[in-house]
Amino acid sequence: VQLQASGGGLVQAGDSLTLSCTASGRTGSRFVTGWFRQAPGKEREFVSGITWSGISTYYAASVKGRFTVSRDNAKNTVYLQMSSLKPEDTAVYYCAADMSRGEYIVRTSVAYDYWGQGTLVTVSS
Repeated sequence: VQLQASGGGLVQAGDSLTLSCTASGRTGSRFVTGWFRQAPGKEREFVSGITWSGISTYYAASVKGRFTVSRDNAKNTVYLQMSSLKPEDTAVYYCAADMSRGEYIVRTSVAYDYWGQGTLVTVSS
């Protein structure tokens, strides 16, 4: 599976932005998609995840209520809608695929088999 993340950019605090993660390759497989982010000088952290069916989602406490994850399997794409952005949301955002689990979200990065290249989100104050 190849993942392509896009949609990052420079926004102001309070703005909204939507990231996309498009998969190609073994798209017939059922997999969980996770979003992670890494800010300068910090470790990569889990942001959100969505099961293959889209029934279950999970959010880190820092983004819950502000971010919404969704997927359109017909387009092989997962979206991360981000609103009320804060300067502390500034990071490179990565999407990743957990090929071992289709309906159970794991929050640790080692569980994910394939990663997108990352897209930079910068939130100015």
